[in-house]
Parts: sequence; C-alpha cells; structure tokens
Amino acid sequence: MNDTLEFSEIYQEVKGTWNDGRLRFSKQTVVYKNSKTGKVDSIPVPELTQAQWRRVCLGHGIKLCTSTGNIYKYDGFKDTDFEKISEYFKANYKVELVEKDMCVKGWNWGTAKFNGPLLSFEVNESPAFEIPLNSVSQCATGKNEVTVEFHQNDDTEVSLMEVRFYVPPTTGEEGSDPVEAFAQNILSKADVIQATGDAVCIFRELQCLTPRGRYDIRIYPTFLHLHGKTFDYKIPYTTVLRLFLLPHKDQRQMFFVISLDPPIKQGQTRYHFLILLFSKEEDISLTLNMNEDEVERRFEGKLHKNMSGSLYEMVSRVMKALVNRKITVPGNFQGHSGAQCITCSYKASSGLLYPLERGFIYVHKPPVHLRFEEIACVNFARGTTTTRSFDFEIETKQGNQYTFSSIEREEYGKLFDFVNAKKLSIKNRGFKEGMKGNDNMYSDSDDDQHDAYLERMKEEGKIREEGNDSDDSEGESDESFNPGEEDDEIAEEYDSKASASESSADDGDSDGDRKKKPAKKAKFVKERKPRKKEKKAKDSSAPKRPMSAYMLWLNSSRDRIKSENPGISITEISKKAGEMWKQLGKEKKEEWDAKAVEAKKEYDRAMREYKESGGGSSGSSKKEKKKKGGKNEEKRKRKSAGGREKEKERATGNDSFKSREFISSEESSSESDKGKGRKHKGSDDEEEVVSTPPSSEESGSD
Repeated sequence: MNDTLEFSEIYQEVKGTWNDGRLRFSKQTVVYKNSKTGKVDSIPVPELTQAQWRRVCLGHGIKLCTSTGNIYKYDGFKDTDFEKISEYFKANYKVELVEKDMCVKGWNWGTAKFNGPLLSFEVNESPAFEIPLNSVSQCATGKNEVTVEFHQNDDTEVSLMEVRFYVPPTTGEEGSDPVEAFAQNILSKADVIQATGDAVCIFRELQCLTPRGRYDIRIYPTFLHLHGKTFDYKIPYTTVLRLFLLPHKDQRQMFFVISLDPPIKQGQTRYHFLILLFSKEEDISLTLNMNEDEVERRFEGKLHKNMSGSLYEMVSRVMKALVNRKITVPGNFQGHSGAQCITCSYKASSGLLYPLERGFIYVHKPPVHLRFEEIACVNFARGTTTTRSFDFEIETKQGNQYTFSSIEREEYGKLFDFVNAKKLSIKNRGFKEGMKGNDNMYSDSDDDQHDAYLERMKEEGKIREEGNDSDDSEGESDESFNPGEEDDEIAEEYDSKASASESSADDGDSDGDRKKKPAKKAKFVKERKPRKKEKKAKDSSAPKRPMSAYMLWLNSSRDRIKSENPGISITEISKKAGEMWKQLGKEKKEEWDAKAVEAKKEYDRAMREYKESGGGSSGSSKKEKKKKGGKNEEKRKRKSAGGREKEKERATGNDSFKSREFISSEESSSESDKGKGRKHKGSDDEEEVVSTPPSSEESGSD
C-alpha cells in the first residue's frame, strides 16, 4: 500500500460556500490545502478519534473528529474511494471509517445535540443537518424560542441569515430556564466578539493605509480591535491568513500587511488587507497587561512582560505570537537600485511590487497578493505611453489578468532572471536576449519583440487582408502592372530620338511614379466584376453534392409534417423539423447517418466518372483563355495609354519625339481594341468609354 493517498477537487464548506482544494492522507498528518486562499489545514494523526463516511450533496464526504474538539468535513469523494480510504485508515490510523446515513425525511422536530463546535439536529438518531457554531454571529432568546444569526459570506449567491429553534418549556432541570441554557451552549462556541476584560496591550495612533486613517489597535487574546475616530473594526485572529513585513523603497519606512479572509467590511467596501505604515526611527516601550507567569505560560518565551524596540518590530512580534503564523519578508530579489521592490503602477495608482519567495505582493492601492501556484503565465510587454518603461502582466489560472505598468526598463533584467529562476511560464520567452544585451535595442526595437504572440497575430491578419485583395488576380498585378510599365518605357526610348530620351531620363522616372497610381485604380475595377461572373458559372452536367443526414430525413418527413400541421408556413416547417430531429432517437439518427454516408460514396463515384469522361475541363480551358485574353488586352491598353500620356507631355518640347509610324500603329491597335470591346459587356464597356477620348484627341492633334 502507498505511504500517502491524494485526492484533488475535494471541497470544504466555509460559511456557505464551497472551496475546492487537495487532500492528502499520510502516516503522520492529514493535510488539506485550499486552492483559493492557499490556506493549509494540518491534522496530526495521533489526534484523530473518529472518522465517518457520509452521502452528501457533492457525492460522498468524510467527517473527521479530533481529541482537541475540532471537526473537519471534506466532500467530493467517489463511491469507489470508500474501500481504499477505509483500508488506509485501519492500517495507518487505527481508526475505523464508519458509514453514517443522513436523515432525509424533512422533519422539523427532533433533538438538538451539542457535539464540540457543531450543533447537530437529529431525527431518530440520524443527523438531519449540522450547524458550525463558529459561523454564528449572534444568538437571541425569546419566549420558548432561540434565534441564531450567521456571519455573511460575500462569495455566496444565497446566504442563510438565521435559524429559529422552538424549545419546549417542560425540558430542563428544575430552577433552570431551558431557553437560556440552549442559548448559552451556542454562545460558548459561537464566533461572537465581545470586548470584555482588559486588552493585552494597546498601540496608539498608528497610521493605517487600508482602511485609511489613524487607529488605536487594542490587542485582545482572541481578536484585534481597530478603534478610529469614525469606524471600529473587530478582527478575529482566525480570519488572519498571512503576515507580511516589507521595507519601503526609501529605506526609512516599513509596511506591515495583514491578509484577511473573510475581509472586514465598511458598507459595500471590502478590505482583504490591513496595511500599516511605520517609520523605522520610531521606538516604543511596551508592557503587557499580564503577569510574568501568565505571559510565560501562554506565549512560551515568544513575548515578555516588558519589551522595547522599534514600533514596527513590537507590533509584528505581538501579532506573530497571538496569531501563531509566520511573518513573510522579501527574499533575495534586489532591483536595479538595490531595493527589494519595484516601483510600478496598477489601476492608475503608483505603488510597489515585491517579488517574494513564493509569490508577488503589491502595495498599496489596491493591495494584491498572487501566489506562484495560482499563476498561469507572465508576460513582459512594452509600455503604452513611453519606450523608457515596460509592463509586467500576470495571468492566473482562473483567467484573471493583472498588469503592473510603468516599470523602469533597467529593472527588466533583474525581474526576468527572478521569474526565470522561479520557473514561471513566460509568455514571450526570447525577448530577454534582445533587450538585456542592448538597452537601446529595447527603445528602438520592432513591435514584434515586446509581445511575440500578439504581433505575430497582427502580421498574419495583415497578410490575410492583402491576400483577400489579391487572391482573385492570382499574380495578374505582377505580370500586367510593373513589368508592363518597364517594357513600355524601353519601347519608347528605342522609338525616340537619343537626345530627347537623354534629356528626359529623369522626367521618365517621375512619369513612371505618377503612372502607378491610376494604374492601381484600373486594376481594382478590372479585378472585381469579371470575377463575380465566373463564380456564378456552374456546370449543369456535374453531379450534385450529397445531402446530410438531416436533409435526407427532412425530405422524407416534409409531407408528413405538412399533413399533421395543415396551413403551416415554410419557416414553421423548419422549426418543427428541427425540434423533431432533436427528439429523434439515437438508432433512427444512425440509420440516416448511414444513408448520408452511402450518398457521399455515390457522389464520389459519380464525380470520378465525370472527371474521367472529360467533364469540367472545357469550362476550365475557356476560363484560362478568357483570363489570358483579358491580361493581353489590358496590357495593350496600358501600353497605349502610357504612350499617349508621354507624347502629350513632350509635345511642347519636341514635336517630332515619336515617329508617325509609331503613332499610327498605336491608333490601329486602339481601334482594334475598340472593336473587341464592343463584344464584351459590363466592365469592358466602361473601359471602352474611358479609352475613347485619348485616341480622338490624338487623331485631332495629328
């Protein structure tokens, strides 16, 4: 048998909400880690006294009871896990996993039993429901009635506000009120904060950044009391997740951060972090409101009755002893300036980002803590406003994205090395070499370096758009536009006088540049309209495409649908057929699928025979001839148009620039083009009209 058993997607109910996590059974401890908060529950095996296997809403669950009075419940197991877990418990824990059925009769009359931190309501000795008493916020009594109110959880869509118990007046011993006895049993285990007695110590006028203001902090044995001029907050130590002690970048101040779950509330505002700011130069002498023996017995040397030192050290030391949690400090990371943090902005507010050994924390507005295990990937991106900074993006496994912007580019190398050492997934890996080797390369680099994936998608989109514009021409622009112009200019030079061609060599270059713009317009008109004609052309003798299974079924069922629904419209037939097809059985659908497969095979066979018999080849040859003829015709038109433009430009400088034979040959070619143009329709007619005026002007000049 394995030394450990591990289960994923195990749920723990916390104040009305289900939190998933991982549960591991080992020979020494039972460990559950919450995936959302990272909180770890560790149960020593010697403390286990009882284990129950129960059928619950999320499959099956385990209830573990300990000798210290704590009860832990984990749900989400499969039915097949029972034997495996039961054998493991017997072999390693010496505890039998007992099956316990829940009462599902729905009765509201039964017996209330207080079992440690749970109030169990039982019907016929089977539990109907259980109430964790640490979820109780208040308990009120009335005549024969006890009202129990609960803490609210913001993560739940539906919350249980209160439960009322009717207590019969005949129960209880003589001289005791059964209602009061019931209420006292609840309050003894409930999470009801009552500021009774003296505080262990008080810190006066501490500067608090979140929530903002100056507060007196009163330290009680079980909770923390923040007393301000406007608001008061009572924070149980059980809600404290983590403690952080972070040095400010100026090396003169310290942040002390307390992570809370659930958060403290003020109206609709939730504060998940309590952030205190201290000056390193501020000292304090502290005396605990306890005798020395009690301090030694309770804190085991962690605290003393009389202590002195820096204010931030005293606060962190007292909190660590009372909350019984470690204080997290920055690790080995050092930025460009030697500080253990990076100056950046988050959501339009400037703050400090601290790379820790197991995560990142940003202070202070709003505070953000991200653990490495919940990070999916990170990304280094160029800043949106200036090239002197970059953005650091963190994407979590839940799909949330956090962007820390305006980070100085000098911090890039240190941050990249830190992320790489922690083996975090870097989205645009490969950017580091180009940036770290040369700082100027970052500011002058191409956009495709700062986010390789994003820019690659943009480039592919541009190529796709250009491809859509030029797919129809299929290389026609290369053949009829650029080379055609070059051939045209060479022909003109050979037909011109040497002196004129030499003197106008520079003009010829500029003319060529000016000619390119109208040539593109002609190409644009030429491309579109003839292609639409070609798409409409279909071969009527070609085999028809096969129908899908649904269309085959619809054709066979259309008459039946019409007969069952007289007067039904075509659109209603389609809707009705869609509903009937959805309700059709699997076997029936398989029959029509088989028919569709046969139809596809028949179509493939007919298409092969059609192609072997020469079908479709004549149509393609006609298209090729038409396309080739169109290319030659456009080439001739461009040649004639270019020649006429050049002659008009040079007519004032040298009347005998071109020979009459060349001009007459142009006229004859243009006339032949006009004769051809009459045979075409649509865009060819438009081109004929455009080409007519230059030839008439030319003949007039002659």
